[in-house]
Amino acid sequence: MTRSLADGTASTPPARGATRSPDSTGGLGQRRPPKPGSLREKVHSKPGRLLAWRIGVFVVGLLFILLGLALTVLPGPLTIPPVLVGLWVWSTEFDWARRVFATFARKGRDAWRHAEQHPVSSAAVTVGGLAAVAAVVWAVGHFDLVDRGRSALGL
Repeated sequence: MTRSLADGTASTPPARGATRSPDSTGGLGQRRPPKPGSLREKVHSKPGRLLAWRIGVFVVGLLFILLGLALTVLPGPLTIPPVLVGLWVWSTEFDWARRVFATFARKGRDAWRHAEQHPVSSAAVTVGGLAAVAAVVWAVGHFDLVDRGRSALGL
């Protein structure tokens, strides 16, 4: 929709919501060139080193992600920090991880703000979840549930 101005030219009203310019990078910016003399420059200067570096970055990030997933059995925000660290490690080398990291980091900050605004309920959920985990561990040991499960499966 265009509007006529007093001088006879047409103008378009300002766009509502998110807009993108032709040179937009999606809010993530261009990849930073490595600083001269840095370890990153040395790694990126040789293709063999670069491949080994990228594999190492992927493995380290994956270990943190797996740690975060392993912590999902515990209640509360314990799973968020290792996953964020893993995504951050990946985002240093992989563009797709930068986008995921930005989204996940925003959601992590939102969850943390919620926990700060509701400390009693957050503490109650965390303590209650830890008590439930302790009760399950006790029940498995006390009632020999692992042995009963093995005998039921014929193992």
